[in-house]
Amino acid sequence: MSAPEHIAEGETGYDRVMGFTLPARHARGRVVRLGPVLDRILAAHDYPPAIRHLLAEALTITALIGSLLKDGDGQLTMQAQTENGIVDLLVCDYRAGELRGYVRHDAERLAMLGANPSLYALFGQGYLAITFDMASSGERYQGIVPLEGGSLAEACESYFAQSEQVPTLLRIAVRSDRQGAVAGGLLVQHLAEGEDGRQRLHVRMDHPEWEHVAVLAGSARHDELVDPDLSLEALIWRLFHEEGEVRVLPGAPLTRGCRCSIEHYQAVLAKFPEEDRAEMRNEAGLVIVDCAFCSRLFEISA
Repeated sequence: MSAPEHIAEGETGYDRVMGFTLPARHARGRVVRLGPVLDRILAAHDYPPAIRHLLAEALTITALIGSLLKDGDGQLTMQAQTENGIVDLLVCDYRAGELRGYVRHDAERLAMLGANPSLYALFGQGYLAITFDMASSGERYQGIVPLEGGSLAEACESYFAQSEQVPTLLRIAVRSDRQGAVAGGLLVQHLAEGEDGRQRLHVRMDHPEWEHVAVLAGSARHDELVDPDLSLEALIWRLFHEEGEVRVLPGAPLTRGCRCSIEHYQAVLAKFPEEDRAEMRNEAGLVIVDCAFCSRLFEISA
């Protein structure tokens, strides 16, 4: 990758994820910036500011991790849950560039916390589950870790360290104003140089290669991540221009991906026994399905 030249109008915009690798450092990464897609997802519910910020952060992380999937039709689901927290459920997923997310919370308890509640204040003793569903093989992989740290990004770093044994750095930025919400994120990982039997080689948090990459990636500033006038390519150049080689992967567009439709719910309901469907019907003979992701009601003839 050479220094980026003039970027044409429209190429710096939003709702795109870009991959890159640092071959000499055995590192890979993703960078993303969300705009209109983020606004569409957040607009589905009248979320208070703290919950909007939480969901924006979660969607950004989901886009970063989901874009690592090699299975083009696979799905990444990130879920944070607790029994007694103010937020008792946060769920986001990514499939083939489609993003969706939802937060369920106790509005009355949230109002008592103030403007910037901590992650622990929102969730209490919760857990974070990250699930990879592989469409090509039908296999599912899931890791679960305690929901700890000062942010969702820190909790996800712990997931990769504990469940995947992959040193990972995440930087997330969210900005909201009258013109809407913007979120940006950077993910960088140090990969194994090889394996000896089932044991990975040179995957440790204090590896000199990883320490070097983490310092460079960690210098990414909040304003850089959410600046629409700074292209993703230019951002990567700023961070890693001293490296001998940076390989950039084509940026994939991102869209709001709620997959709800009458046809989808009809197919789901068709799998239930008739006696179960009978219990679901109202007096008009319809099954009412409430999609939490897009806040729409569907009247299904089942």
